[in-house]
Amino acid sequence: MKVYMPGREWPEHYRAVLNELAGIIDPVTGGDILDSGVVAGLEVGDDTLKVWLNFESHAEYNMTGESAIAYSKIIGDIIERFALVKFQNVYVYDLKNNPVGVFENRGRYTIEEVTPERV
Repeated sequence: MKVYMPGREWPEHYRAVLNELAGIIDPVTGGDILDSGVVAGLEVGDDTLKVWLNFESHAEYNMTGESAIAYSKIIGDIIERFALVKFQNVYVYDLKNNPVGVFENRGRYTIEEVTPERV
């Protein structure tokens, strides 16, 4: 995992992911998830993306109220933007390395192969 820090020099394949992550809005702050400090780290592989978010999923204050809704939306947005579109596997973790969002392509079809009769 590479710790996310603004202004850090990133390899090209990381920059493409960071540009896409910058388009995800944090519902609490109204800014993007990079500027609001939600993204703690990431790891970009050929077919796998792993993102660590700056919260603890088992902390009481994150499990109830607005924070839980905000993090659910962010996790869903990350998976929606990257799963099958750019990566076959997308994992989102909290700071304690607990998986809070997982998408794995189990090999049924790639997105190019999906047609109405195959769904």
